[in-house]
Amino acid sequence: MRALIQRHPALSYFVLAFAISWGAVLVVIAPRGLVGTKADFDRLFPIAVSVMVLGPSVGGVLSTWLVDGRPGLRELRARLLAWRVGARWYAVALLTAPLYFTAAALAMAAWSPEFLPGIVTTHDKLGLVLRGLAVALAAGIVEEIGWTGVATPTVRRRHGAVTTGLIVGVLWGVWHFLPKIWGAAAHDLGAFTIIDLMCAVVGLTGFRILMVWVYDRTSSLLIGILMHLGLTASTLILQPLVSGAPLITVGIVLSATPWLIVAAIGVVRLRRGRRGGLAPGGRSTVRWSVPATAPGTSPHP
Repeated sequence: MRALIQRHPALSYFVLAFAISWGAVLVVIAPRGLVGTKADFDRLFPIAVSVMVLGPSVGGVLSTWLVDGRPGLRELRARLLAWRVGARWYAVALLTAPLYFTAAALAMAAWSPEFLPGIVTTHDKLGLVLRGLAVALAAGIVEEIGWTGVATPTVRRRHGAVTTGLIVGVLWGVWHFLPKIWGAAAHDLGAFTIIDLMCAVVGLTGFRILMVWVYDRTSSLLIGILMHLGLTASTLILQPLVSGAPLITVGIVLSATPWLIVAAIGVVRLRRGRRGGLAPGGRSTVRWSVPATAPGTSPHP
């Protein structure tokens, strides 16, 4: 079994993450059914989230130990503690999601005030912030030990940054399917479940491409954690407090927004590539993606 995992480290990680997370969630929700009521969702959601986030972290640590042993675990810890990456990367990590969530909500609010950010319309602002930050902190730390700490560098050894973001992002989105199906009725999304699931995949994949680009330039698991924290906190604090069809509208807009950022970065790179010119033989002299590096080393000085 260990030899099999060593031959397929990325696949092994994903299998472990899904099995642990979905298995734990099923233990919590199965007695009440796969589609929960609002009362079930409100009562069991904190427990379900607490056990679900263990999948990426436990799966990541376990697969790292089986593939690379203690040296691999030490290297994972080193990337977790890699904090000297420059202030701009902290700004990118913490502000990307809050800025585009706020911009999207304000743009939709021009159509209807119900789409104002949740922190504006709620009567319990302090409670919303505290709950949002608590969940974001737990999700950011525990999940990204696996997604950024293990999955991203493992897939990145064989693929470019965008392809890595697509692979990890799609699976990250699918990983959310079980709790979203369970909570569909609680948010009046029963008739829109398929659209809701697709929005999760599209939006999280776009954001994961951004995360992979940032990780390529920092090799810091800590920055990945902060970027995830910003996304989860924005979802719980800044996303409009609506349900049903309006919530699907929010989901569609927010799932498209990261791709607008990805496209903007792509255009900037394309223009830089054209200014950089072509080498003899018609090959571009500009590097479009950062080459995979040895564990724990930064691809940029």
